[in-house]
Amino acid sequence: MTGPHARTVVRRDHAVIAPETHVAGPVPGWTGAEHVQLVAPAMGARFSMALVTVVAGAVAGPPAEGCGRAVYVVSGAVALEAAGRRYELGPGGVAYIPPGDAHTLTAAGAGRICVIDKPHVALAGAPRGRPVVGDATRTTPVDFLGDPHVRVTQLLPDDPALDLALNIMTFDPGASLPFVETHVMEHGLLVLEGSLVYRLGDAWYPVAAGDAIWMGPFCPQWCCAYGTGPASYLIYKDWNRDVMA
Repeated sequence: MTGPHARTVVRRDHAVIAPETHVAGPVPGWTGAEHVQLVAPAMGARFSMALVTVVAGAVAGPPAEGCGRAVYVVSGAVALEAAGRRYELGPGGVAYIPPGDAHTLTAAGAGRICVIDKPHVALAGAPRGRPVVGDATRTTPVDFLGDPHVRVTQLLPDDPALDLALNIMTFDPGASLPFVETHVMEHGLLVLEGSLVYRLGDAWYPVAAGDAIWMGPFCPQWCCAYGTGPASYLIYKDWNRDVMA
């Protein structure tokens, strides 16, 4: 759907960014890559989330000073060199690089990666953020709040050194979140497969694979999957910090 009927909506406390409105462009410091900025401080967010299309040999630029970076491989493969080691990340591969850590990220071929950058919030008495590398395809999901029809795959550990969470939520057809959530954390979300209806604030939106959502602090949120197959999305939130610190 294009033109005046495009599904993208941007409001004070939430946004739905549909693929038909994507505008790709370069980002200084990157080579062989085009960015679609899905979430950014310009809309009121305190982090950025981009969908980056890469070609073979593409090299990532560094995050802004003071920002940590999480990377999720949607398709294709990338090589990460960090902390003296080399990692090969295929679809479902995930990595977190703390601010200031020297690293290189190089595409092995054509693909797409989701890149999330946020200013790191240090925690007194805790180590500085540490590199983390994982694989969603090798991580066992667990039932969400006891519901076997909604499952969460935890991609980053719950560690005092880390100030963000990154998960995959998977819903069987007809499954939903158990209640409307309202909380201080904000979210960035990329639908990976399937179809859902999302409540954001006082509005309702059908979303599908490729759609992205930003949810600001205290935005009421709820969703339900529909269709003949499962639905899943990658979801970020700021986490593990005292808002008054």
